[in-house]
Amino acid sequence: MRGKTLSQQILSANDGSIFFRTDFPQYHPESVGRTLSGLVEEGALVRIASGVYLKPKQSKYGAIMPSVDKIVQAIAERDKAQVLPSGVTALNALGLSTQVPMTHSFLTTGSARTLYLGDRKVILKRAVPRNFAYSTQLIPLLVQALKSLGEQNIDEEILSRMRELINQEKEVRALAEDVAMMPAWMQRIVKPMLNE
Repeated sequence: MRGKTLSQQILSANDGSIFFRTDFPQYHPESVGRTLSGLVEEGALVRIASGVYLKPKQSKYGAIMPSVDKIVQAIAERDKAQVLPSGVTALNALGLSTQVPMTHSFLTTGSARTLYLGDRKVILKRAVPRNFAYSTQLIPLLVQALKSLGEQNIDEEILSRMRELINQEKEVRALAEDVAMMPAWMQRIVKPMLNE
C-alpha cells in the first residue's frame, strides 16, 4: 500500500468493495472526505449513506449494486454489530412472501441508519439484544417474520412453509431451546411442529 495515494488505493480495490470514511485512519478525516467525494463526482464510487461508499461493479448497462444483504453484512462487520432481517425482509428471506420489498428493514445491535441503494431504501433499526439471543439462524428470523404478519394472518400455506423450515433445521436441541424463547402466541403455533 505504501507510496500509493489514497485515491489510487481506493481505485485499485475490487469492484463491489465498500468503504467507510473511517477506513483510512492514517489520513486526515477531511482529506479522506474530499477524496471520497471527488471519486463520487467522477463516477468511480457511489455514496450509499453518510460516510459509506461503494465501488460498484460496472457492466455495459452501468453500475451494478451488490445485494442489500451483502452491504448490510459489511456494515455490521465494520460496526462489530449483529443484524437481523425484519418485517417483509424477514418474510422474504424465509420464502413466506414473494413480495419484493422496496424498503428493506433490519434490526441491528449497531447504530441506526438509513441507506439508499439506487431505488431501494434500507432501514437499520437499533434493537435490544434479546432479539439476537437465539442459537439457530431460523428462529430469530421466524420471530421477526411472524411479528410482521400478525397471528390473525397465518394461513395454511404459511404453516406448511414453516413446517418445511423447521424440518430442515439440523440442530434439534438448539431449535427446541429457541422455540421456548419465542413469544407465547408463536410458541403455540411452532411447538407442535417440533414433534411432527
